[in-house]
Order: sequence, then C-alpha cells, then structure tokens
Amino acid sequence: MDEKKFLAEQFEANRPRLRAVAYRMLGSTAEVDDAVQETWLRLSRTGAATVDNLGGFLTTVISRICLDMLRSRKSRREDPMGPEVPEPVADSDSEREADMADSVGAALLVVLETLAPAERLAFVLHDMFAVPFEEIAPIVGRTPAAARQLASRARRRVQGMPPAPDADLSRQRGIVEAFLAASRNGDFQGLLAVLDPDVVVRADHAAQRLGSLPEIRGATAVAESFKGRAQAAKPALVDGEIAAAVILGGQLRVVLRITIAGDRIAAIDAVAEADQLETFDVEVLDRA
Repeated sequence: MDEKKFLAEQFEANRPRLRAVAYRMLGSTAEVDDAVQETWLRLSRTGAATVDNLGGFLTTVISRICLDMLRSRKSRREDPMGPEVPEPVADSDSEREADMADSVGAALLVVLETLAPAERLAFVLHDMFAVPFEEIAPIVGRTPAAARQLASRARRRVQGMPPAPDADLSRQRGIVEAFLAASRNGDFQGLLAVLDPDVVVRADHAAQRLGSLPEIRGATAVAESFKGRAQAAKPALVDGEIAAAVILGGQLRVVLRITIAGDRIAAIDAVAEADQLETFDVEVLDRA
C-alpha cells in the first residue's frame, strides 16, 4: 500500500473523533468541515513517517486550528453564536451529524461560547476527551498547571457556578496589584517582596522595540528594571489567566503574562506584537 493511501485510511479512521473535537470547540458544522479539511492538508504535508502517535498528532493539530478560529472570532469582535448553537442539521446531512448535535446539546454549547478560547480548549480536550494537561499545555502556550486552571474555571461555568474569580485567582490578583503599585511608586523593596529570587522576564521583538531587554533574570535585576514604570499597566485577565495590560490612548499596547509560584511572581512575558495582541481575550480588572 502506498503511503498516500495508507495516510488517507488512517485519517478516515480518526475522522469521527476529529469532528467531535471540532464540533465541541466551534459549534458550527461549516467550521468543523473547514477545520477537518485543514487538518488533512497539514497531515498530507507532514506525512505519516515522522508521526509516532497519529491519533494524538491529529488531535493536537485540529485543536490548534480550532483555537486559531476561535481567536479569529474574538479579534473580529463577532457576537457569540448564542441560542442558535448548535446549528440546525439540514435534512441532507448525515445521521451521524444529527447524533453529534444531540450528544453535545444546545445548552452546553451556549455556555461554551461564553468561555475564552483557551479555557474552552482546555475544558473540551481534558473533560470531554481525556487529553492530559501535559499535552494541552503546549497547544495553549501554558504550563500544565496553568492549563489545569483554565479547565477548572471553564468547568465551574459549565456547572452553573458563579463566574467570579475564585480564591486563588483573587490571591494572584492581589500579588499583581502589589507588583504594579510598587513599580509605579518606585518601591524597590516592595518589588523584591513579590518577586521570586529566580524570576525571569522575557520580551518579544515588539516589546524590545519599546525599550525592554530580551531577557532579565533574578529579582534584583527585574526590580531595578521595573522601578518607576508600569504607569499605564492595570491588572487584567488574559484568556482567563491573571496578567497585566498596558493601555495607552484607549488602545492595548502590551500584555504582561505573569506566572505566579506560591506567593511570588516567577516569570513575566511581555507581549507587544500587534498580531498576537489581537488574539487575546482581555478583561481589565479595574477596582470599583
């Protein structure tokens, strides 16, 4: 059997699972078709010879595609699909698609539409398809622990629990607020108090053009770098995770993605690339 035929047969064997993942991520049969087709194209370009676990590879690929599609919706500021989800299945569609719509349920998909893209992906993959957080983490660009938090927040919303930040998120917000206040006030000791001794700050190319160094290591160096800064930064949720957002003239200019270990900040990633900023779901946490 030639490789192309073998690849096609293996893909068809995985197609039902791919459609199920994509439908729970997107809630639109038309978008599901697009996502599955793009997954096949990427597999065709990659080939099977370099893939050890084809099922896992395909799940990862279609998850990334769905995540990009969800973020594209956010960047275009499209309204959620709301009560029209799932889309009515036309008479010409297969019975399998009708079963798929019934198995998910309109109510669940409506709730999923309210989640940030990364939250939705973490919840769908882990809670519905038993994908380990170690495999979800690189898809959403987080640590496994952060991916677990994303799924946990999504799960509470799906279960009808209040969407207000939980105790851990409130604690993290307090740490970020203390960091920003110390930065604005030039409080060097205050900065040291909330920074892990081995803290690392990394900046993308756009942030570097704004004056950030590519990388800074150690609490003393990071505190010195942030002393007197952060004048326009505010605590925020970015894709459901605690962060800081720099807003100038009503426009989001920089996102500081903040990793907290225990009660201290262990890492800060400064993101200023416009294309990347457009993909983020940002909620500024102003005090009332």
